[in-house]
Amino acid sequence: MRRQSVIAIAIALVLGIVAVYLANTWLSEREARIAAANQGTTEVAVAAVPLAYGAPITPDKVRFAKYPTDMLPAGVFTSLDDLLPEGRARHALRPIEINQPLLAADLTGEGEGASIAALLPDGMRAATVRINAVSGVAGFIKPNDTVDVLITRQAIGGGEQVTDVLLQNIRVIAMDQDAQGQEDRARVSNTATLEVTPVEAQKLALGQRLGSLSLVLRKPGEEENIARLETVSLDDLRYELSAGYRPAPREEAAARPAAAQRITQRAQQPRPTRTAPAPRPKPTVEVTRGLESETYEVGE
Repeated sequence: MRRQSVIAIAIALVLGIVAVYLANTWLSEREARIAAANQGTTEVAVAAVPLAYGAPITPDKVRFAKYPTDMLPAGVFTSLDDLLPEGRARHALRPIEINQPLLAADLTGEGEGASIAALLPDGMRAATVRINAVSGVAGFIKPNDTVDVLITRQAIGGGEQVTDVLLQNIRVIAMDQDAQGQEDRARVSNTATLEVTPVEAQKLALGQRLGSLSLVLRKPGEEENIARLETVSLDDLRYELSAGYRPAPREEAAARPAAAQRITQRAQQPRPTRTAPAPRPKPTVEVTRGLESETYEVGE
C-alpha cells in the first residue's frame, strides 16, 4: 500500500472521530436542556377546537400542552379526571379559542349546565329592565358592555318632569336572550339584563314603576364614575329651546322693573317747545367822510 493512501486513511479516521465527538457533545447538551426545561413545565388542559358559549366539554375537544410552572394561571386543569369527572359534564360559559387554557372561571361546575346565573360574580344579581330603540341606544349595546342607567320621573310633589342618573358603570349580561353578542350589526332589543348588587336591583324595580329608564353606553375601560350628579329639569332646557338664552342673576332680575319704570317716567315727561330761530342780520356797509361815519344796508 502506498504511503499516501495510508496518510489519507489516517486523516479520515481522525476527522471521523472528531465529528462523532462533536455530534455526541451537541446531542448531550440538547438533551440536558430539554430535560431541564421539562422540569419547569406542567401539562395543562387547553381547547383543541373553538368552543362557543354553552358548548359541552368532551375529551375530543381537549388536549394537553406544557406551560411554565411558575406562570400557570389560576384555575387550570392538569388532568382529564379533574376536568371531566366521570358522569359530570362541564360547559363553556364564554367563547374559548384554540390552545387557550381551560380555566375554572370559564367553565361551569361539575354537572352544571350553562346559564346566566353561572356568569354572576359572588354577591351580584341579574336584573332585567324594559328598553326600546331609543332608550337602548338604537341596538348598539351588546353583552359585556357597560352602561349608565337614567330615570325620567315626576319631581317630588308633582309638577314638572326631571331626569336623574340612577346607576353608573353597570355591566350588561344579555340583550333579550342573547348573552354572547357575536352579531356584527346592531339589533334593537326589548329588554336588557344587567349585573347589579341587591340594592341596585331594588332601585331598578322601583325606578321602572315610578318612571321610564334609559341606558347610556359608556366607553370601554372607563371605570371612573361622576362624583357629583345633578338633576336635570325643564328649566335646564330653556337655553336649548331659545338660542342665546342666559338665566339672569336674581339681583339683575329684581332691578329690571325699577329700570323699566325710570325709562317710562322719562318718556312721559313733557318735551320742551322749540322757539323760532332769530332772523339773520342784513349785510351793511359803513362809509366814513372825514370825521363822520354812516352805515348803509346792502341788499342780498
